[in-house]
Formats: sequence, C-alpha cells, structure tokens
Amino acid sequence: MKALDELTFDNRFARLGDAFSTSVLPEPIADPRLVVASTAAMALLDLDPAQAELPVFAEIFSGHKLWASADARAMVYSGHQFGSYNPRLGDGRGLLLGEVYNDAGEHWDLHLKGAGQTPYSRMGDGRAVLRSSIREFLASEALFALGIPSSRALCVVGSNTPVWREKQERAAMVMRVAPSHIRFGSFEYFFYTKQPDQLKILGEHVLAMHFPECLEQPEPYLAMFREIVARNAELIAKWQAYGFCHGVMNTDNMSILGITFDFGPFAFLDDFDQNFVCNHSDHEGRYSFSNQVPIGQWNLSALAQALTPFISVEALREALGMFLPLYQAHYLDLMRRRLGLTTAEDDDATLIERLLKLMQNSGVDYTLFLRHLGNETGAVSTARLRDDFVDIKGFDTWAADYQARIAREDDGSEEQRRTRMHAVNPLYILRNYLAQKAIDAAEDGNYEEVRRLHKVLSNPFEEQPGMASYAERPPEWGKHLEISCSS
Repeated sequence: MKALDELTFDNRFARLGDAFSTSVLPEPIADPRLVVASTAAMALLDLDPAQAELPVFAEIFSGHKLWASADARAMVYSGHQFGSYNPRLGDGRGLLLGEVYNDAGEHWDLHLKGAGQTPYSRMGDGRAVLRSSIREFLASEALFALGIPSSRALCVVGSNTPVWREKQERAAMVMRVAPSHIRFGSFEYFFYTKQPDQLKILGEHVLAMHFPECLEQPEPYLAMFREIVARNAELIAKWQAYGFCHGVMNTDNMSILGITFDFGPFAFLDDFDQNFVCNHSDHEGRYSFSNQVPIGQWNLSALAQALTPFISVEALREALGMFLPLYQAHYLDLMRRRLGLTTAEDDDATLIERLLKLMQNSGVDYTLFLRHLGNETGAVSTARLRDDFVDIKGFDTWAADYQARIAREDDGSEEQRRTRMHAVNPLYILRNYLAQKAIDAAEDGNYEEVRRLHKVLSNPFEEQPGMASYAERPPEWGKHLEISCSS
C-alpha cells in the first residue's frame, strides 16, 4: 500500500500535445472536507485506505495541492447532443490530472470534476455542486458492485465555496478514476474539424494504449471498432437487464472503452416502465429507458462516421450490424440468469417479454420482484408476488408457464437455484429517493448517511443486518423526483 506522495505518474495522453488538451491548473475550493471515499477505488491506485483520514487527502482532491509529476489538462472533444452536432465541447469543469500506473502495470486516469473554469467552460463556472458529486460517486461504485462496467469514484470533497444553479449551493469535487477519458466525441472533433493528422494520432494512441490486441489484426482500426461495438452491446444489455437509465446518451458521454460514463440525471427503475424518462429536460424522450438500445447503435454509427478515413463504409456497416444481435444475446443471457434459468429454450424471450408487460401494466417494482422471485421458485403464485399485479389471472398464467419452464431444468436443488438467483438479483439499488436523503443530510453537514448508503450499495446482493430500510419500495414522493443536468 502506498502513500499519496508515492503514486507513479505516466501522463501518456498529455504527451499527445496541445491539439488534444490544454494545460489548466485546478481552482481550489474553500475549507475542503472529505464527504466520502471508496477504499475499493483507492485500491486501484495501491493507495493505503488510511490516507483518506489525513488532511492532505482532502487538500489534494479539492485543488489545493498537486503532485509534481502530474500534468493537469482539459481535454477537447465535440459530440452529438440530443441528436444535434456541437462542434466544440471539451472538459468544461473537469481536469485530467494525470495517469497513475499501479504495481500491476495498470494505468488509471485521475479526473477531478468541478475543478474550475477551462477554455471549454462555455460561460459556465467550471464547478460541480455537492448533490451531483454525491450522485456520481454513489452511481459509479454501485454500478461496479452490480457488475456493470463503469468509471469509478475515489472520493467526494465538499466545501463552503458558493455556486449558483437554480439556487445557491456549495461546490464540491469528485475524483473520477477510469482507464481512459477518451470519448466518441474525441474522434468526432478531429474528423469534423478536418484535422486528419491529429485524428490518426488519436487513433494510434487508442489502439496502442487500449486495444493492443487489435494491432495484430490485418485491419487494426476495424478490429478496434468491432470491439467497441461489442463492448457497448454488452454494456447496454446490462443497463437494460438491471433497469439503469443513463439519461444523457450524447456521443460526448460515451466512453471509447464501453464503460458507463459522465453521470448526470441517471436513475434506476423503481416501478418497471419501458417509457421511463429520468431527465426532466428530455421533453421528447430521446433517452428514455427503452430507447437506450437504438440510441446506443445511433451513437456507434456517429463514431463510425468519424472513422471513415481508416475503415471502408461497407466494413463499418457490417460491424454496426453486430450490435443488435450481440445486445440481444447478452440481454437474454442476463435475464435468463435473473429468472434462475441455466439452459436456453426458444420461447425464453417470449416468457421474459410477457413478464415485463405484466409488470409494466401493474407498476410492479422491478428490482424487488426479481429478488423475491428467487425465494418463491417452488410456489411462484404465492400471494406475496401475485398481489402486486392488477391482472392476477394473467400473472397466474405466466407463473404456471414459468414453473413448467423451471421444471424442465436439471440444475440442482431449489436452494441452489435460490442461491444462484440471489447472486444476480440485487436486494439494494441506488434509488433516487435514497440518494436524495443522503444528499439532504450532507448539505446539512452530516455525511454519515452518504457513507452508510455507499457501504450498503457496495454489497448489493447479500442481505445486510439492520439495513432492511434500504430494500423497501420507495414512497410515492420518491418515485417522482425530477433530476436535471445542472451540476
């Protein structure tokens, strides 16, 4: 385990030069205090957990100090926002402080969000507020615990620095950790600004740093794009299977590595609703829950356009054609496992679709139903499950078909099936109302609820003593919280 001053930096992206990023120092926030830290994320850097207890920890991650070997940069990129191309975006409130490599030889970006103004702030103040910083921290670590690829969050540092959004709030910074912060929009920027040399440099950097196995293929760029398609198909399958809504799937918010990235007005489903929109600014429902699949493919096609100097249009179309079949295969596999099925039958997709339609029509809690189903595989039509449905007859018919499907499996005892199902069906998820309660307490200076919620979400599949309140259906007010992009 290392102390903060023992981290080793290798700033590979910064060495690409000023065409790709701008040197900017973070602007400190006043009276920094640690809100919450993730020892699991600290371990990625080989950091001793005890470091979080030192005053210097909050000072570094609030912009007051910087490692001598760091090289803070604001990255430039563009992107399609709600379907419209914005030619110049970039890090408007975050800085890539540098890349740390650990004892295992892994490189991790340290990205400080809320670090102040940059040349890309576009009239913004460059700050992040406490509520959004807490939400990103909790979401990053919760998704990771669920097995969903995500950037990680090392800590949140609060302050007394005032910032204005809809009202006066206090600034905070969140330290984001990821293997890379390169986005689809990074490629789009150099393509649309007609900088072919820089586009090639970026492509070669991404290939060498993140897809070295593709360099061994006859067409490295095509092999890389196929891998990006495959990763995103799997990522979005996991979002859909676990009821996660990203909220702002702009191409500048899509990671080249196929990880969940740039958290804004995200939400997990409470009641199952295919048409759920978690961003109250998304008036047309472009990024609704059910639209995440076609939007994922749309974003990949936007990236494909930026790669046309390296890959033929025909090959790109063929690679894009992989997305939906790969998505469907991953999603079906995940949902089979959530239902306790270990074999595949042709009618499984129909069985799943019938269940989701019943849940949609009755407003059934998505997470808790699947968790409780693991307890009821032998007698699925018990009152505890069926009473949640308006169409009880329809549910009874589905339950009978489900029991018959289970009976055709030779996969051990009912107890073994329950164990398997509980291993993939979480008891605890990051519901918006739980996050809001933690934020309210934090804004009053009490960080215990944020830390407790983080601890619960770090172990979502196992029942934790004394934590039953975190596994309840939300109150009605908790189902109707509006989450905006403002942060």
